[in-house]
Order: sequence, then C-alpha cells, then structure tokens
Amino acid sequence: MSGRPEILFPLFASLETLPGVGEKTAKALGHIDISTPRDVLFSLPTSGVDRAFKPTIKGMVLPATVTTEVTIEGHHPARAKGRPHRVDVRDDELAFSLVFFHARSDWLQRTLPVGERRIISGRAELFDGVAQIVHPDHILLPAERENLPAFEPVYPLTQGVSLKVMTKAAVAAVARAPDLPEWIDKALIARENWPAWHEALTSAHAPQGSQDLAMDSRARRRLAYDEIFAHQVTLALARAKRRKKVGRPSISTGRLQSKVLKVLPYVPTAAQERAIREIADDMGSDLRMNRLLQGDVGAGKTLVALMALLVAVEAGGQGVMMAPTEILARQHVAGLKPLAEAAGVVIELLTGRDKGKERAAKLEALRSGDIQILVGTHAVFQKDVEFDDLRLAVVDEQHRFGVAERMELGKKGERVDVLVMTATPIPRSLSLVHYGDMDVSILDEKPPGRTPISTAMVSSGRMDEVVAHLKSAIAEGRQAYWVCPLVDESETLEKTAAEERFKRLRAALGEGRVGLVHGQMPPRDKDAAMAAFVAGDTDVLVATTVIEVGVDVANASIMVVEGAEGFGLAQLHQLRGRVGRGAEKSTCLLVYTPPLNESGRRRLETLRATEDGFRIAEEDLAMRGAGDVLGTAQSGLPRFRVADLERQADLMAIANDDARRLIGDDPDLKSDRGEAVRTLLWLMEQDKAIQMISVG
Repeated sequence: MSGRPEILFPLFASLETLPGVGEKTAKALGHIDISTPRDVLFSLPTSGVDRAFKPTIKGMVLPATVTTEVTIEGHHPARAKGRPHRVDVRDDELAFSLVFFHARSDWLQRTLPVGERRIISGRAELFDGVAQIVHPDHILLPAERENLPAFEPVYPLTQGVSLKVMTKAAVAAVARAPDLPEWIDKALIARENWPAWHEALTSAHAPQGSQDLAMDSRARRRLAYDEIFAHQVTLALARAKRRKKVGRPSISTGRLQSKVLKVLPYVPTAAQERAIREIADDMGSDLRMNRLLQGDVGAGKTLVALMALLVAVEAGGQGVMMAPTEILARQHVAGLKPLAEAAGVVIELLTGRDKGKERAAKLEALRSGDIQILVGTHAVFQKDVEFDDLRLAVVDEQHRFGVAERMELGKKGERVDVLVMTATPIPRSLSLVHYGDMDVSILDEKPPGRTPISTAMVSSGRMDEVVAHLKSAIAEGRQAYWVCPLVDESETLEKTAAEERFKRLRAALGEGRVGLVHGQMPPRDKDAAMAAFVAGDTDVLVATTVIEVGVDVANASIMVVEGAEGFGLAQLHQLRGRVGRGAEKSTCLLVYTPPLNESGRRRLETLRATEDGFRIAEEDLAMRGAGDVLGTAQSGLPRFRVADLERQADLMAIANDDARRLIGDDPDLKSDRGEAVRTLLWLMEQDKAIQMISVG
C-alpha cells in the first residue's frame, strides 16, 4: 500500500498552516500532544459557555455569564497605579459597569465610544450591590451579533494558548476536513442513527448545549467508534497475519489425557472441558495457536494447561511451561508430576539454580526428547536450551511477560503454538483492547470442593482480637498468611514493618511457629521459609509482597491483610484466593486503619460482597480507569483522543466483531468499504496496520 492518501494531506500539514497559529503557539500545543491539524480536529471541546442573548441582566441570579446589548454612558480612567478603568453602561433596563485592569485608556475610549451601542458578553457579578463585568470576554458591534455562538465551546488549553486561538484553529481544521468515504458498516450506522463523519465533526465542534458535549451524544459516539474501530482493525490484521503463519497440526489422540482424567479426584467443570476442547482444536489445525486462557483465582487453569501440554506429547512432541518465579515453577511441577506420571509422561523442572552436571544432563535429555514437558522460569530462554521437537509453549501470567519473550519462545521450536494464562480477570472491554489479537478461553466456574471464603472488615483497633482468633485457629491445626501493608515504593520500610509484625506474632504464638518472607531476603531464605510453611512446620507466614504468596497450601485457611485499604481491588482478590483451596472453611480478614476514604470503603465492601473475579474487575475498572487496571506502564493501551474505554466499553465489543468480520471477508481491504477503512487507518495513524496489508 503506497503512502498516505492525498485527500488527507491538509490534515497532516504543519500546525502553522492554521490561521492564528505561529511558531510559539505550535510549540505550546506540542505540550498537549497536538502537532497537526488532524490532532486539533480530534481535540473536542470539554465544556461550553451559554452565551444566549438576553435584552437585560435585570433579575438574573449572579454571578453568571451574560450576553446583552448596552449603550456606553461614560468612562472613569484609573486614577492611581493598580486601580481599574471603569466604563458605565446600560442595557434595556439596568445600569452597570465594565471594569478593566492594566488596560490603556485611549484603546478603551476607541473600543467603547460614549453614546454608541455594543454587544457585551462576560461573567457578571455583584460588587457592593452593583452588577459589574470584569474584562468582558467579547465586545462586538451590534451588526456582529450573529458571530457569537449562543453556546461557546471551551477547549482543553495549555500555557501560551488562549481559548480564542484554539477556537479559531478548530474552526479552520473542521473547514479543512475533507468528505471521506464511509468506513462504518451501513447497518450499524442505521441502527445507531449515527451522522456521517464530517457531520459528526462539525456538530462536535459546534455544540448547541451541554447535551452535545456528553459522551453519549450521537456525534461523539460515532467519533469514538471510529477510533476504537481503527484500533480493532489493526488487531484483526495482526491476528489474520499471524494466523496465516502456517502452524503444524498437533493432533490429540486422547490416550494420555484419558489416563490423567482417570486419576483426577474430581470431574472437570464444563468451563474447563470447553477450554480444553478449544485448545485441542486450535492445536490440531494447521494455523498457529495464539490463545489466552483467562480464569479467576482457583478456577483450575493448571489442569487445562496440562491437558494442552499432553496434546503436544500425544502428537509426538514436547511442551514447555513458563512461570514468572521459581516458587511458582516448583509448585506447578509438584502439582503436575503425579498426574503426568500416571500417564507415563516425563516432566522436569529447569531454573537458574540448575548448575554444572545436573544442568547438562537435563539439557541433553531435553535435546534427545526424553523430557516431554519442561517447566521453568526465564532460564528456559537461554541459548543452550534446545528441544527435540517443541510444539506448545504455555506462558503463566502475561503481565510479567512481554511480547518479545513470547517471540523468543516461538523461536525454540518450529511454528510453536502459544497459550498464555492469566489469573487476573480482565473486564471484556479491556481484554479486547489488550488481547484483541488473541483468541480467548474463559474459565468462569470454580471446581467442586472449593469452600466459599467468608470475608470480614476489621478495624486496626481490634488487632488483639485478630491475634486471638489466629491463636485458636492454629490450636485446631490450621495455617494462616499475614500480609503486611504496602509502603509507598519503599522496600526498606515494608521490610521493617514485616519484621516488626513477625516479632509480635512470634511473641504471641510461640517461637518457631511463625515464618517471614519479604522482598529483600536472598532467594534461598525465601524458598526455605515458603517450604517450611508448605510442609506445615510453621503455622503463620508473614509476607510483604503479594507476589511471593503464589503458593498453594491446602491447609492454609486464614488470610489476614493488614492495611487492606492500601491495596487495589484486583490485588486483594488475588490474595484472598490463596486460601479456600482445601475443604476447610476459610476466612479473609481485611484489617484497615479508620477513617476509610470513599474509594477505600467501596473497594473493601465490593470484596466483602462478591467472590466473582470478573465482577470485581468491572468494579475495579469503574473505580480506577483502564490504565491503572492493566498497569499503565506496560499496558500498551492505545491513547484515544475521543473514546473513553471505561464508559464506552460497549463500542469495543461491537468494533471487535465488526473488524474480525471485515478482515475475514476482505483480508486485503480491496472492497469499496475496505478502501474506506484504509483511509481511516491512515487518518488514525495506524501505520503499523497499513504495513500489514499485503501489497497489491
């Protein structure tokens, strides 16, 4: 596809081609990411001022913005430095004054000649019982009254750019916008009753009242959809391009899977069965798999992953599973080994700790195909790690695992299928933004045998009761996690707080019964503390970061989160999911320091009300916004100028379906609508997408 279409050139010219924009203004606009007339076009007004004409300001409730016609009755120039110049005026019924500071008297006398009439618009307020307008926004001749909109749009500004300059630039940018062919599906336009693109822009920049500034106004929804749709077309193209990459069919015989199902102590949930089927179908096709397995805490993702790895082995190949930490990798192996052995499958662990002869032996077994499933940390990426026939890579916890690593893993085998697992439920709208290029399987049921967790909020003033409750539970043979508060970015303070809590609990519960894990401990000590807790040698594990507690201890049935108000909703939900893994009734105590602010209270109450991770994720999104939920730094979220991901989530789903359908029917965007969509991609600066469309 050749360069940007000529019809868009005027929108991508320099800012200085807009009237009233010189070099300085252009530089100032750069600070708010406006560098072309196109950017001005998509910087919509954020509010507006009612400038409807009134014959008099008499009887109006002040302060208020007023627009009226006045006769100028006299001038009172400033008598001393710092005093204002006053102008007496009268509308149809009331006399009042205009006030100017630091203004040149001769200019004012010329602009407001005594005896003549002018249109004045500005903010009127009462001063010593008399109405006055300080520095009117507009002074016009009566004949120019039509030039003043009844509702004046207000744009986002930056230092060095006045509203007047911005408005002038916006009007010129709209006038310059060409009529473009329609890229939205005709049926959708009719259903939503949306205006055409040019009409939508014109009305968004000329609101008639505050209803036109609302997110749900027809013009704004249409423009938001354009942005979202362009983004989803880009993802659909990426998906189509990757799917064209020929994979290698790994056909499941079901032989090994059935052996595992025989020894499972429970029956998989319908959601697990569905996910297993979707993955096996993907692996059996000759397209590369790129699937996301999204499951709530404790929804049984590990079993699904094992079944997928067995498909690779049944097809005569190998599988690898990547975990973000050594503790999690070890846990996966511990959980999977008995099942794999029942099926006669060799599973092995590889971490940074493997050295010398032991490591060399593992690598040799891997190269010869004797190890069928490898579980490991980042160590599996190292150059000397070679597989005999790698067919599937399972990646745990997407958030700490970038696209670059996924690619690296793909290189380890010929046309490797990829399954990404995440335990962080993401609202559908966001998963479409973030993972729109992937196929998604969702586990939304809990396996049988999981007991509900009762969640309570406890004020920090009742700490003694919490410790007493802990003491009696331990006497009954139960175990507990105690998570210490998050301290702003300071690991040292967190460590101190954790050590302090550790000493106090040890004093209350007895020497040797309490373990400690914090971020600054050497990995060996950390693992030892975890191992002691897993083995039941310690009853309580005091921990700082949430992350370290990724361990599955069926006997642990109490989770105390100290300073709970400082954690995010998703984090608290993850923490709570560490208990309730056995048959014991489990408890989660959210210890908070009063008084709670509004959002802190809302977070803790949401958690108390539901265990459904997807509902919690929706609430989290509503409270914090998209960037925070995904972690803005690595979220890779597109920056939309018009669309609002939180409040227009419905558009995301529509755009995702529409884009996939379009690329399915017209992969090279050759149809009339396809050509229009190409123009949209150029307009929305989706240059990467444009490179993906096969040329010619």
